[in-house]
Amino acid sequence: MSFLSKFQPLFIIVSAFAGILIGKGIPFMEQNAGKYIEFFLMFMLFFVFLNVNIKEISKSFSDLRFSVSALLINFIFTPLFTFVLSKIFLSKQIDLQIGFIMLMVTPCTDWYLVFTGVANGNVSLGASILPLNLILQIILLPVYLLLFMGTEISFEISIIIHSILLVLIIPLVTANMMKLIVNKINWKKHLDKLLEKADDIQFVLLCLAIISMFASQGVLLLDNTILFIKLLPPLLLFFAIIFCISFFTGKLLNLPFQNTIPLIFTTSARNSPVSLAIAIITFPLQPVISLVLVMGPLIELPILAINSVILKRIENKITNKARPPSVAGAL
Repeated sequence: MSFLSKFQPLFIIVSAFAGILIGKGIPFMEQNAGKYIEFFLMFMLFFVFLNVNIKEISKSFSDLRFSVSALLINFIFTPLFTFVLSKIFLSKQIDLQIGFIMLMVTPCTDWYLVFTGVANGNVSLGASILPLNLILQIILLPVYLLLFMGTEISFEISIIIHSILLVLIIPLVTANMMKLIVNKINWKKHLDKLLEKADDIQFVLLCLAIISMFASQGVLLLDNTILFIKLLPPLLLFFAIIFCISFFTGKLLNLPFQNTIPLIFTTSARNSPVSLAIAIITFPLQPVISLVLVMGPLIELPILAINSVILKRIENKITNKARPPSVAGAL
């Protein structure tokens, strides 16, 4: 686990404050920083897609109990639960509801593997569902927005599709073209070296996007600090409920504990960068939506870190119980 991965929450917070300071101290940056957000996010997603092999979708079903339960939780239970939470805690605050829904209905495609590894879970099994999670969230995000918010706001599905094509399909196609070219000219070893650093590069680009976001919208954020407080109850409740549901689903299905760990993280971690990239283009005149998507990881990442500690302790208890009494006593 790299230094950047270990301190992700801290770097995100520092990036947010750095953006506010830059925006307030340099008027030019406040006026122009928003232009760079899309670029940084698209470049970041390019590195995400370099790590994703779409051809390996078939591996998603290497363990049907794991894959089917993860898909049902991610794409049926979570959207419905998110909609209920948004109505209970964010009633009549349309932009907050949209941002919250966009954040919660998109499963993570990178961070969850880091925390799965930290908790000693089955990382390869967790990675097997990644391509399918990515494809389904791209297809279903417009559906969820229309289904849950179509009566509250006026927006065209064509705008969302355009934003998805721009910020997701272009990086996806470019990344796969690069992999084809690299294989043809026998530079795979160079690509492999780059991919070893891909997670850190992604995170640096995400931090740059966050700095740009807060530099351009820092004043708005400072005027709406209450947003963070409003987001806390539904986010905390979401992560607590999802943890319990995934944990007991693993028990019910008799999954090995190492396989339950990736189930918990793939259903808990959210894909704020993808949602943020889409929101910036789809809702350019509603910056609060984008701010919600930036604030989300400030709450999410510390919770995922706490979850990894809890799961390691549970694993230790299971391991100790499984040892013969004489061995456990000796330890």
